[in-house]
Amino acid sequence: MKRSMGCMGLLLALTGPATEAANQEIRALFQPDSSQPGKNVFINQTANSGYCADYPGECAQNNMFSIQLPVRFDSTRAIMPDESIALKVPANWRQLTVTNAETQETETVEVRIIGIGSRFTLSDSAANLVGVTDILEGHQKLWTSRSWVYAPAPCLYSGVGAYGPASYRFFWKAPVEAECSKVATHTIPSMYFNTLDFAYELRTPNPLGMSSGLYTGALSYRLGPGADFDLGPLMVPDDGNLTLDFVLDVQHTLKVDLPPGGNKVLLEPEGGWQRWIDSDRKPTRIYRDQLFYLSASSRFKVMMLCNSYGGTRCKLGSPKGNTTEVETLLTLPAGITGPGGGPVTLFRLQYNTWSGPFQPGIYVDRKAGSLRFEMPQDAINFLLRPGLSDTLSGSITIIWDSEV
Repeated sequence: MKRSMGCMGLLLALTGPATEAANQEIRALFQPDSSQPGKNVFINQTANSGYCADYPGECAQNNMFSIQLPVRFDSTRAIMPDESIALKVPANWRQLTVTNAETQETETVEVRIIGIGSRFTLSDSAANLVGVTDILEGHQKLWTSRSWVYAPAPCLYSGVGAYGPASYRFFWKAPVEAECSKVATHTIPSMYFNTLDFAYELRTPNPLGMSSGLYTGALSYRLGPGADFDLGPLMVPDDGNLTLDFVLDVQHTLKVDLPPGGNKVLLEPEGGWQRWIDSDRKPTRIYRDQLFYLSASSRFKVMMLCNSYGGTRCKLGSPKGNTTEVETLLTLPAGITGPGGGPVTLFRLQYNTWSGPFQPGIYVDRKAGSLRFEMPQDAINFLLRPGLSDTLSGSITIIWDSEV
């Protein structure tokens, strides 16, 4: 059990040997950000390769990321005139379950592929295949819909097109899960795509409802004709499987700070003891509100420990043998809800019993709450008897725990 009066951050390393070319780790991190307390999202930590590495502005604008994998697709025979190379990717949202290895809690992650690209190489220069001398003209005339910078519907243009005499680099956006076909105008004896480049988009769960730690899971795809990543019936990959290994790293904060001297609390009547002495009236309330500052990005629970027979009351006493009782009431900052879903105001804590869970709706960064220490009315009546003069004291410990 992890209990904390300070910052709780769990960072565990999870690595494994990359034995398969078509395995790729996708890692995302949540850390609360005091400059953006309302931003409760995971940040993708996976380094871009391929399209987004070369065109970061385009990807940032569209909230997408890209991976380039060393998977090669080769043609199985010559591509004849009017035959097509048809690209299709799993553009629909797919779900996978990620699991916290320590708590066994599970969450759902969604991913979709929203772009595909590569560099293909022809068996001869495009100009030679169509019988012209200009390199660009050769690429334009080799396909019915011009060169591969122009994405066929329903794929969309991305602006990427780089070519050599026998090669062409391209990247297409894929808004829907459907074939995007390029049709040859001349015979191509053979060709291959030297990599698999794809762009992806993530939907991650709300990290404020998750425990600290690493959540892991995997999503597998098939590559090849009729599979998830399909470059048409004539193009066969050298690896038929792709596995995306997801790691969601949750690093929460739970910290409670007291102002200087806040660990010593003096109980008094409203207006102080002098008002009671001057008025000669028994005080109706004896209490003290103690301020604290809370930083929390995840649900937590609270327990009170003291000298108690149980319930909500703690005992104060003196060497003379006099005793009285006090209750502790918790008020939390705005943005945190209690077990009933409402704000937490003067919530009575119980001895040796966990209260909660208390759930932040946003990251609460050093916001003020309070603990009210108050004597019940019957305890006041028992204590303030004629002729009694004494000083009573005791200790009350409040435990904050992010493991709920």
